[in-house]
Amino acid sequence: MRRLTPVVRGAMGLLFTVVLAAATLAAQTVPPGQEGFRAATPEDRAAGQEHLPATPLVFGAYAIVWLVLVIYVLSLWRRIARAEREVAEVRAKLEARS
Repeated sequence: MRRLTPVVRGAMGLLFTVVLAAATLAAQTVPPGQEGFRAATPEDRAAGQEHLPATPLVFGAYAIVWLVLVIYVLSLWRRIARAEREVAEVRAKLEARS
């Protein structure tokens, strides 16, 4: 598990970078004069001006899911390799006994 620690640290650094970039992007996409909350009026809805900057949040969610998936697959890969080595050792011991 000690080998996985640098991977987890790198993943956390990547996640922090993605979240920071998404927050920066979200802050930059707010039109001038729209910094505060303002209830949408029917005219805004008709003109298509109702805007919710969900793109950074969706991007961040997908990044987290993929990151967790990659870490899980790497963990499984290591466990399977260890199990295969153990099976090979047991097989060699059994053949040596015979």
